[in-house]
Amino acid sequence: MDHLLIVGLGNPGERYKATRHNIGFMILDVFANHSHLNWKDNKKEEETQTNLDHVKLHLLKPKEFMNLSGNAVARIAKTYKIPAGQILVVQDEVDLPFGKIKNKIGGGTAGHNGLKDIVAKIGSGDFHRLRFGVGKPEKGQMEVADFVLQNFNAEEKVTLDSLIQESIKRIEDWIKTSIASLQKQRDSE
Repeated sequence: MDHLLIVGLGNPGERYKATRHNIGFMILDVFANHSHLNWKDNKKEEETQTNLDHVKLHLLKPKEFMNLSGNAVARIAKTYKIPAGQILVVQDEVDLPFGKIKNKIGGGTAGHNGLKDIVAKIGSGDFHRLRFGVGKPEKGQMEVADFVLQNFNAEEKVTLDSLIQESIKRIEDWIKTSIASLQKQRDSE
């Protein structure tokens, strides 16, 4: 059976729950809820899975803090032999303004510690990314590292739910495209 892995990035604990850095967790929570999937929780990650058209879909939220996200990703990828091209990472992106959402395949990490650790642990940067724009602070106001650990402001919260829904639509499109591609590979073997 083929496998797909979707990883939401964030930090564990109540303190970080609603922060910009945790948008990956937020999006995956809503996606899992819509899909009636229940998280299995262990100390190092939360995971759930479902079968779709001869493909097992894994959802993962690493819980060892952002800069150790690669541990859980590598563990799941290795266990199920999931290549980088069949992984989608849902992340916050300071280089995009709030409200902008972009899909990307491969590329650099732009200083994102979660991405850096995933690349280091799986040995490839060729995974797919769903980049959720969280903006960045005005120059000189605060460090980016502090900014991403703050909650979304009142103005951002107004559109946050619809942006999460747009992200879920993009995840569903990625799943469909990936399943079709895997089907094509199976048919040609």
